[in-house]
Amino acid sequence: MKVSIIGTTGYGGGELLRILHHHPVYSIQSIHSTREELTINEEYPHLNGIFEQKLEKIDPYKIAKESDLVFLATPSRVSGKLAEAFSETDIQIVDLSGDLRLTDPNEYRIWYKEEPVKEDLLQTAVYGLSEWNRAKIASAKIVANPGCYPTAALLGLAPLVKEELIDPSSIIIDAKSGASGAGRAGSKNINFSEVNENLKIYKVNEHQHIPEIEQQLKKWSSKVKQITFSTHLLPITRGIMATMYVQLLEEKSTGEILELYRETYANSPFIRVKAEGQYPSIKEVSGSNFCDIGLHADQRTGRVTIVAVIDNLMKGAAGQAVQNANIMNGIDEKAGLGFVPLYP
Repeated sequence: MKVSIIGTTGYGGGELLRILHHHPVYSIQSIHSTREELTINEEYPHLNGIFEQKLEKIDPYKIAKESDLVFLATPSRVSGKLAEAFSETDIQIVDLSGDLRLTDPNEYRIWYKEEPVKEDLLQTAVYGLSEWNRAKIASAKIVANPGCYPTAALLGLAPLVKEELIDPSSIIIDAKSGASGAGRAGSKNINFSEVNENLKIYKVNEHQHIPEIEQQLKKWSSKVKQITFSTHLLPITRGIMATMYVQLLEEKSTGEILELYRETYANSPFIRVKAEGQYPSIKEVSGSNFCDIGLHADQRTGRVTIVAVIDNLMKGAAGQAVQNANIMNGIDEKAGLGFVPLYP
């Protein structure tokens, strides 16, 4: 199958190139950016001798005619307009931005401070949390790839929320991300001298991923209303750790909850549940599409602490996007994603 990538010069687009270059089914037909006429290795010198294709201008109808699937690795607001244009063609769409994730257009206006795409397009797009929406993804033409923080948080919370084993008002998510989550655009907040030997909290109670997380949690349990969600910038390049705190409604041991997680994710090759007393670290998933989960039920307080880690550029973006494309086309969802984590 032929695929195109739009937004190739960003980190997400760069990861798509890395994955798709070795994919057994997909071949890269074209790559696109507003900076056309450059070769990609001028932007990314590490691709010298590996991938030297020229960036082309963005022409949705030409792309749709020549490719079977397009990945939109462009910023929010840009992706939505492109998705609208591509939706008038037969091409499959996987959008890595936030433009198609929220089904309520008013929520998008509030959190993204922009006008949403057409409502019928929002209703057509399928939310691509791979492990939890396989059936709908398999028949979708348009997939809204989840955000990086929501991926880690939702995968960590899902079993307990779906089984309604927790107080739905007790959900607290404390999340931390590497600097690549902010993208390649220049900002003093992600300069080396600002990030190195530092830890910052940002967008306190205002992060645009809040409604995305709440939207999915409410689909699993109508009893969920609002969450508390905080985000921090780590002095590392890539990776997310989401630590969740929830109150149990009845006493459960750590072993019992871990067994629930193992059963829930038994057929999910990219979810690895840690043994009792063990907890995941970011380094253990770096460069891979894995999500590692560990947890502990505190018998003293009745609270469960859940820790989920992912690589924000892989499972949190490009890796999950390819996983979704695989599911859309009836391909083994692991295809092209068998990367061993980089360690150390």
